[in-house]
Amino acid sequence: MARPVPVHGSTPIDPQALPLLAPRAIPRDQHTISRRDISPNALRVLYRLREAGFGAYLVGGAVRDLLLELHPKDFDVATDATPEQVRQLFRNCRLIGRRFRLAHVVYGREIIEVATFRANSDDGSGDRELEDGRLVRDNVYGSIEDDAVRRDFTCNALYYAIEDFSVRDYVGGFEDVQARTMRLIGDPETRYREDPVRMLRAVRLAAKLDFSIEPATAAPIPVLAPLLGEAAPARLFEEMLKMFLAGHAVPSFEGLERHGLLATLLPDTAAALRSNRSGALRRMLLQGLAQTDARVAADEPVSPAFLFALLLWPAYCRTLAGLQAQGMPVEEAQRRAVDRVTLHQVQTIALPKRFSLPMQEIWLLQSRFSSRQRKRVFRLLAHPRFRAAYDFLVLRLVASDAHAADVEFWTQAQASSGDALSASLEAASAAGTDEDAEPAARRRRRRRRLPAAAAE
Repeated sequence: MARPVPVHGSTPIDPQALPLLAPRAIPRDQHTISRRDISPNALRVLYRLREAGFGAYLVGGAVRDLLLELHPKDFDVATDATPEQVRQLFRNCRLIGRRFRLAHVVYGREIIEVATFRANSDDGSGDRELEDGRLVRDNVYGSIEDDAVRRDFTCNALYYAIEDFSVRDYVGGFEDVQARTMRLIGDPETRYREDPVRMLRAVRLAAKLDFSIEPATAAPIPVLAPLLGEAAPARLFEEMLKMFLAGHAVPSFEGLERHGLLATLLPDTAAALRSNRSGALRRMLLQGLAQTDARVAADEPVSPAFLFALLLWPAYCRTLAGLQAQGMPVEEAQRRAVDRVTLHQVQTIALPKRFSLPMQEIWLLQSRFSSRQRKRVFRLLAHPRFRAAYDFLVLRLVASDAHAADVEFWTQAQASSGDALSASLEAASAAGTDEDAEPAARRRRRRRRLPAAAAE
């Protein structure tokens, strides 16, 4: 008799209470997975485990992606061998993890992650710990049916068997992949409370795979969104990188907005976007994310510092405008806004200084693009963050054409030789068009006005 597994709906994950559902094996002629598309190292792990008498299956995202005819980056294996038994089979294996004890089999730069089937209930013989309903350690081992039930989404609970090349389905995940549907296994509210980051995973995977989130899975997200504030800031930072630097940043951002998660993750940005009636800041942000996706697609480098400069720019603009409205001088207001936005954000998402400091430089350099004084121009061109700041300036044209003259000048400045640029600046200064040569009184009047960044 098959072990009890969940059917679609809102039934909590209780192995003793769930209705029976016979395991299903989808034969090779009814799916698209071929061993040619599987990492040779993953196949080595699978075959060695099988030869040693253990059950071993390719599992999770790799199976899902192969069914969608995508190319997985990672290949994970699930087995009934314990981590210690896996280590005995592979000299190139190391054990990691406290919350989930895992085996990593290392082949050069590729790591095949091997996880032991985990059970849903603890008879006291395993190692499971919950804190306030959250699973902080889960090393209770069980069967493949148990393992399928405890996974998050049905599309991630599929197993590829090398002995007959079938796909094993215990929760209806095969049909959900065909229908491009994200569906939680078990009661959605219970699963989100168990691990609030699952709400982000639902949005991220839906964006990545072009899936829809099943209504019962989506419904609790706006209500439970504040629970993300209790997640580890370092973990949220890693989730943000996965969400925005993997080629699907635009649909991810739109998903965060649609499901009520943006205000928890980026509260100052969400507030700034709501107050920006023209929508200019949102247009700029989405254009920047689209360019990030294009760079990923072209296999070009992307920067977390530039990403967060973009994501938090609306918050910076709003904070800067507020400080200047209080009569604070421009330069002091800029420094205060930079510090305030950064300090507030790191309470939720742990932004390392190696990214937050360049982010701040990108912001502060924006006000220096209006200068045409020779020394300042050459100093800015030599600044290590110039190119990122210039790219950001160009992006700001989406929000306001007030920067068009600056973009044109700095575009030409980069294309000019040093001598030609110097001569051009000296000629402009002699003609009285050097903005930095204006009378002090006029400069002071300009300082009291809001800069374009704050008005966007």
